[in-house]
Amino acid sequence: MNRQVKEFLEKVELRNSNEPEFLQSVQEVAETIIPFLEQAPRYKKAKILERMVEPERVIMFRVPWLDDAGEVQVNRGFRVQMNSAIGPYKGGLRFHPSVNLSILKFLAFEQVLKNSLTGLPMGGGKGGSDFDPKGKSDNEIMKFCQSFMTELYRHVGADIDVPAGDIGVGGREVGYLFGQYKRIKGEFTGVLTGKGPGWGGSVIRPEATGYGVVYFAEDMLETRGETMKGKTVLISGSGNVAQYTVERCLQAGAKVVTMSDSEGFIYDPEGIDEAKLAYVMDLKNEQRGRIREYTKKFGGEFFEGERPWKIKCDVAFPNATQNELNEEDARLLVKNGCFCVAEGANMPCTPEAIHVFTEAKILYAPGKASNAGGVAVSGLEMSQNSLRISWTREEVNSRLWQIMKDIHRICVKYGKEEDGYINYEKGANIGGFVKVAEAMIAQGIV
Repeated sequence: MNRQVKEFLEKVELRNSNEPEFLQSVQEVAETIIPFLEQAPRYKKAKILERMVEPERVIMFRVPWLDDAGEVQVNRGFRVQMNSAIGPYKGGLRFHPSVNLSILKFLAFEQVLKNSLTGLPMGGGKGGSDFDPKGKSDNEIMKFCQSFMTELYRHVGADIDVPAGDIGVGGREVGYLFGQYKRIKGEFTGVLTGKGPGWGGSVIRPEATGYGVVYFAEDMLETRGETMKGKTVLISGSGNVAQYTVERCLQAGAKVVTMSDSEGFIYDPEGIDEAKLAYVMDLKNEQRGRIREYTKKFGGEFFEGERPWKIKCDVAFPNATQNELNEEDARLLVKNGCFCVAEGANMPCTPEAIHVFTEAKILYAPGKASNAGGVAVSGLEMSQNSLRISWTREEVNSRLWQIMKDIHRICVKYGKEEDGYINYEKGANIGGFVKVAEAMIAQGIV
């Protein structure tokens, strides 16, 4: 780490000393951006990076609600409005017990660069609550969502801040949140994305992140004359992103052998086919069951409390949560022949793991590039809402495919090193940063 990076991070840590996830995300970006600033003195003089790591606004509020037993419950709600230089704040809402300001600031900071890479007019934000939807009835979730939006509504809007779903916030929750916003404001506007296709949502939105991460991986493999066909694939997670990553891998002719949840992972050496995937989708989306049930029906092995990175593979998609893949996991993947890792989750690889991948010169894509498909289609949903039209499945999928190709092109432009190796982390950071920096300079010191 050079001296300037170290000094910058020390200043950021003084202000955010109790926020490890946020500091980790800032360090990952600063290590590539600060050396770049030496060749871009106008960005350095305008202190763009110093301004970007400070949120424009942080909103924190209480969320009281009544459970089915008639007891009052109180949760904490947040919205971090990070940067609006290139458009309204855009980013998901996460409902999970782990939610705190550090996690949301890290996600919002990543979102600024991710949204910039899509080429769509979206700023970056993130929000959520420490509310846990697991084990709650539909009625309890509805009451919580209504209370949450009763406070949040005054801070969001189609031209101000457009939240979406994230962990713990799916179509059901978005529906309840949108219904309350409409009730309070008395207007039907595109204030949320991830809506149902019959009331303002976009087709392909559920598939977008999973499809997008595979489209990006296919572009990476193409740089080495490879395709997904016949590749053995590891996937962590079993939620929305993981499910559609499996689906797109199958369409591309790959063999997926793992999925996971918080209890462990399943390994099916025969591969997860379309019928098995349909079972997983029903298990996780409808029955709210655990992934271990898969092995009771189809065989294979369940590894309790473990992550799938010890299984031999060609391609890996960490799709579960932040810091799920560490240095030891990375070394094992490389040793076992894995040569392509694309993040479907946000910051699932630790800095040490990323260092292992780049040192080994394997293909590695950071989430801000490879998982941008979800927010890209959210941006397309915003466009459809503004125009009061709906595009077909083919048209949205085609636009998603093109956006992922454009992101890959930007990463190559800024990330190709002298020896020909493409450092996608460097390319994504600089490519996302430049667009935001230009907008911030044009708008003055605001």
